[in-house]
Amino acid sequence: MVDAPAGERVPVRSVVLVEPADLPEHLGADGALPAVYLLVGVDAEATARWLHTVGERDSGQRPRVLMTKGANDSPAVRSAAHAAGIALVHVHRHARWDQVFALVRRALDRSPGQRTADEPDLLAPDTDLFALAQVVARETDGMVSIEDPHSHVLAYSASDASADQLRIRSILGREGPGDYLRILREWGVFDRVRRSDEVVDVPEHPELDIRRRLVVGIRRGADGAQSRMLGTIWLQQGDRPLRPDAAQVLRGASAVAARIIARGLDAPSTEALLIRRLFGAHGEGVDVPSVAAALNLPVAGPAAVIGFAPVGADDPAARLNASSGLLRLHASAFRDDSVTEVIGDRVYVLLPGYHSEAGLSSWARRLVAQLERSRALIVRAAIAAPVAGLTAVAGARAEVDRVLDSPAAATSGGRVTTLADARTAVLLTEIVDLIRERPDLHDPRLRTLDEYDRTHAAELRVSAQTYLRAHGEVSTAAAELRVHPNTLRYRLRRVEAILGVDLTDPADRLLLEIQLAAVPVSLR
Repeated sequence: MVDAPAGERVPVRSVVLVEPADLPEHLGADGALPAVYLLVGVDAEATARWLHTVGERDSGQRPRVLMTKGANDSPAVRSAAHAAGIALVHVHRHARWDQVFALVRRALDRSPGQRTADEPDLLAPDTDLFALAQVVARETDGMVSIEDPHSHVLAYSASDASADQLRIRSILGREGPGDYLRILREWGVFDRVRRSDEVVDVPEHPELDIRRRLVVGIRRGADGAQSRMLGTIWLQQGDRPLRPDAAQVLRGASAVAARIIARGLDAPSTEALLIRRLFGAHGEGVDVPSVAAALNLPVAGPAAVIGFAPVGADDPAARLNASSGLLRLHASAFRDDSVTEVIGDRVYVLLPGYHSEAGLSSWARRLVAQLERSRALIVRAAIAAPVAGLTAVAGARAEVDRVLDSPAAATSGGRVTTLADARTAVLLTEIVDLIRERPDLHDPRLRTLDEYDRTHAAELRVSAQTYLRAHGEVSTAAAELRVHPNTLRYRLRRVEAILGVDLTDPADRLLLEIQLAAVPVSLR
């Protein structure tokens, strides 16, 4: 905390992550702005200018907190924040913004109940992982971090000057020293934690400035085939030795953490069902006003829907599902009131009150590029905007699906597109699919062509397809097929003779191209 002109007991309920391109939109927004702003990549001059503009708004409409990595470096930013009555928080320069955003969101989502901050009740139904980490730290004289199965920090206790680099880097969302992680693997620490409930004592490593730790796995269910790994609890020893019963405390904390995490995994059922109904995943007859009230969403007014679908092999659907949390995080950063849901192998985002197709396209392109860069995950996105209120969300999702169902739409409109931009490709895909599903619309003459190809290895079908795709340019098609133009001309004459068509006739060419695309090769 650099400065808190209104004091430190200021209630905050919302957070937004903002990049330079998003600042003008937030300056022009009506009503109260989000309470906490995380400014990513915004320089000091732009930050100070933004603070001066925000400071002109009514005090009830201003943000309460500004978090930035340059808070300590600019007197102008500190002065502007103080004048606007906005608390200024400095973020470590090595911290990952997605981790910071996730931690702030989890802190805001906490339900504090009636307990005091320093006396959490571990048996209370509203206990969370942060409270658990704090009480374990107090009972063991150590420093606690709770991680998911992928070593992402979910919660942690307060640190002091004895926190080592492994703890600091983990909390900041960075990997620990590579040499130390290799040593942990060589010692079998990760395997032991995954395979048993034992508390593993990890000795210090002075050469790497790593202190002693205790670690225990968090699992759902008993040991055996039904057990599911939910994460780990790490207890770092500081300047004082850990208490003698620290291992016993960790075992109890593991059971409590398992209940908390499992509760979070099970909890979305009601909300998820409502969201799925809103997206039309459970058919017609949705009481939209009731669903909107339950989700605290406005029924009327423009909205936008965007869908993401995986591309390629190597089980991309599973990988997209695994990245749905990241998509949800970025959607929430883009719009605090966004709603995200996984349906089948796609992720859908609803943005109530948002209808700028250009702004949404820009955000979606950045997100698609980031998924490819950081996760090696290639996805396509389709946008439906504006949507005339929540009653039209299911129809908007159907429009999005039409685009995502068409592989050709990606070729014509790029990886982020709309139905309007890709309508030709979408309609052609739907026409071809319709013919494919209707055997009575299949041209029986193609079976004769396929039979000739099988008997003579003539490659007539592929030659005709390539020729038609090349708009009748023999030289272009021949080059693609790697044959002499005269060879292709001979093949095309054979196609005309077998099918009884005239490839100079537009109607025959159109019918043949559609049939070749729709009707699979006959195997008999």
